[in-house]
Amino acid sequence: MKLVCDGLSLSEAVMKVSKACAARTTAPILECILLSATQEGLSLFATDGELSIRKSVKAEVLEEGEVCVPGKLFADFCQKLLGEEIALSTGEKGMEIKYGDSVSYMQALNAEEFPKIDLGIGENSFTMRQRDLKAVIAETTFCCAQDDSRPVLKGCLMEFSDLLEVIALDGYRLAFSTADVLSKSGERSIICPARTLTEISRMLTDDESEITLYTQGGMLMVGADGMVIVSRLYQGDFIRKESVIPRSFTTKVTLSRNELMASAERANILNRGDKNNLVTLEIGSGSVKITSVSEYGNVSESVKAEVDGVDLTISMNAKFLLDALRALSEEKVDISFNGAISPFILQNNEKKDSLYLILPVRNAA
Repeated sequence: MKLVCDGLSLSEAVMKVSKACAARTTAPILECILLSATQEGLSLFATDGELSIRKSVKAEVLEEGEVCVPGKLFADFCQKLLGEEIALSTGEKGMEIKYGDSVSYMQALNAEEFPKIDLGIGENSFTMRQRDLKAVIAETTFCCAQDDSRPVLKGCLMEFSDLLEVIALDGYRLAFSTADVLSKSGERSIICPARTLTEISRMLTDDESEITLYTQGGMLMVGADGMVIVSRLYQGDFIRKESVIPRSFTTKVTLSRNELMASAERANILNRGDKNNLVTLEIGSGSVKITSVSEYGNVSESVKAEVDGVDLTISMNAKFLLDALRALSEEKVDISFNGAISPFILQNNEKKDSLYLILPVRNAA
């Protein structure tokens, strides 16, 4: 293999692809990036067995070939060569890297050991606006579980029909969001890892341009701007939103999102380091009182609100409340309750295309 390419373009591609390199594995090849040079240019591949990323880079290829190099090391090295023209070639010492008047060598592994990435996924397809897909990912993935106790909850349930409905939950809160599907072949319900959706979001723009997601078997594929992401999908039963989202409420509150968020943020400052991280809302006629008490002090503030229904006092994890408020977009938000120990929901006041459900904390002080 022998080629010449721009250092900035190479570094950007390596940084994107390295997200799929395995961090802890007994198979060193999964920590590597596969560099594949053809007359079409340079392609970079990485996979950890669940997530695979390919990115193409313009290059003058003098000799075709393939080689595997340590992903994280190569990414860090390339970041120091942003303004250089880089020549890459393989030899007895591994991969030779020339830049300016300098030359370095990096350990290389046999490309034949690198797993084959299947890009022939296309049984079902779903086309959306990039900005819409980017929005629903941002509005839901933060509610996915972080631990491995229930692996399926580390992903989002995505149900494609005329609308895309996305659900995420971690056992303590739930996020639900929808977006338009412009065209589709078939209808499909999948559970996509949150990590995969985060990487997909990074490749999306905030404009009207379209993007197509392909599914087949237990795999998902999406590509844009010379980059392709392939991911395994989770298999298992996912909680249905209809079974957990209440249909009626005894108390409904409408208030300023920014005012409640600012007050909750101040209350949360004094909760730092406190394992319970609690904030309490006292809902009464014309206002919501926000309080928090910790060993560092206490906060007590009031926010004007339109209240319909019975008064109540309810406590919750402050971070969960703030995450939901930040994900909403309108100045006015609605919060609906069914007492102090039942789940409550937050939504925009007008556009109801997203919803957040939070479980309260029973043992508030």
